[in-house]
Amino acid sequence: ASSSRSTPTWTPNHRDRIAFLKICSGTFERNKNYLHVRSGKQMKFSSPTAFMAEKKSIIDFAYPGDIVGLHDTGNFKIGDTFTEGEKLKFTGIPSFAPEQFRYIENADPLKFKQLAKGIDQLMDEGVAQLFTSSLNGRKIIGTVGALQFEVIQYRLEHEYNAACRWEPISIYKACWIESDNAAQLADFKRRKHT
Repeated sequence: ASSSRSTPTWTPNHRDRIAFLKICSGTFERNKNYLHVRSGKQMKFSSPTAFMAEKKSIIDFAYPGDIVGLHDTGNFKIGDTFTEGEKLKFTGIPSFAPEQFRYIENADPLKFKQLAKGIDQLMDEGVAQLFTSSLNGRKIIGTVGALQFEVIQYRLEHEYNAACRWEPISIYKACWIESDNAAQLADFKRRKHT
């Protein structure tokens, strides 16, 4: 049995979104069916790629420890597992509670789609966390540190060709609130939003 873990990323020099797979066990073979554990779908890869400096080449086999590039149309997420049929799951990347929050604004209205795609993909990578204000629908980015805002802005500009600007917001904590009593939850929301 073989297993592997994916790390999707967008590579501007190759003009594609590529998921990098580390082969953990067994042998990875080109054109063989593999189970994408998260989705439960069988997938076949016709052009698995190996990279050496600026060159890339299609490979037929990969072995434990090898890194393989797979064309990704946005289906893969960090930590995804591919097996020959087993339902293995690896522990994902830990997520920390954000401590700093800012509204993210589109600096160029003509680049709305690029900004939305960039934000979605960066959040999938775990760069930060995205929230939507229930009051006005504005997007809020939550990070652990201030430097992450600069990293997000840089990557949006250079990888997605989308400019953004930040606006301060007076939030210090994000909480997920659940209740089995719908009336109490509705009352809590009403009191907190007035």
